[in-house]
Amino acid sequence: MQKTQHAAPSGSPLAVALVGRRVTAVSGGDRLDLTLDGPVTVRVTHDFRFAGRAEVAHFYPALTFRPTGPLLGLVGREVDSARVTPAGGLELSFTGDRTDDGTGGGADDGRGGDGGRTLSVPPHALIAPWRVFTPDGTICAGLPGGEVAGPEEPLG
Repeated sequence: MQKTQHAAPSGSPLAVALVGRRVTAVSGGDRLDLTLDGPVTVRVTHDFRFAGRAEVAHFYPALTFRPTGPLLGLVGREVDSARVTPAGGLELSFTGDRTDDGTGGGADDGRGGDGGRTLSVPPHALIAPWRVFTPDGTICAGLPGGEVAGPEEPLG
C-alpha cells in the first residue's frame, strides 16, 4: 500500500503529533476517543460535527452515543491535517484512501471511495471540549472559553 502524501505539518505540536498517523480505534460512550498509532488519543467530550463529501452529522457525547458507520469508517484512515481554529476549536481532516473493503481508493479513483472526512469540535464557554494526549501527557487541549494550552502552557 502506498503511503499518502500529506501537506508538511506546520511547526505546531498538534500538527506534528497528528498528521500522518493512522486511526486504529474509535470508541464512544460519554465522549469520543480516536486512538491513533503512536499511541496518540484525540478525546472529544462535547458536541462535534463530522462531515464527509455528501453528508454532515452532529454528535452529542454528553447524551452518550455509539459511533456510527461513518465514524467507525475512520479506522485505517490517516490524519491529513490538524489545526486549532482561531476561536479555540479543533479541526481534523482524514485521508480518503480507505474503502470499506480495505482496498483503498479516494473520491476520484472510480473504486467507490468516499473522499476525505472532517471532524470539527467547537470551543465551549464552560468546559474543555477536546484534548490530544499520549501516555506521556497532553500535547494540546481546548480549555473553557476557547483558550488553548499546549505542553509548555498550564493545563489548569
